[in-house]
Amino acid sequence: MINKPLAQTYISERIWNLYHSDQEAFKREVNNYLALGYKGFTPVKVNYEKRIIWLRDDR
Repeated sequence: MINKPLAQTYISERIWNLYHSDQEAFKREVNNYLALGYKGFTPVKVNYEKRIIWLRDDR
């Protein structure tokens, strides 16, 4: 198995606002966002302070 480096993406503040108030809605919105422009990528880590989501390339 080849280890690929993680990619990163940024999402809108509207989605980040859900991070503390509704984790399920946050996850759903992140997955909806990724389905639009990052098909084949899976979120693996979230850095709320820097507003970064780290992605694994599963293609």
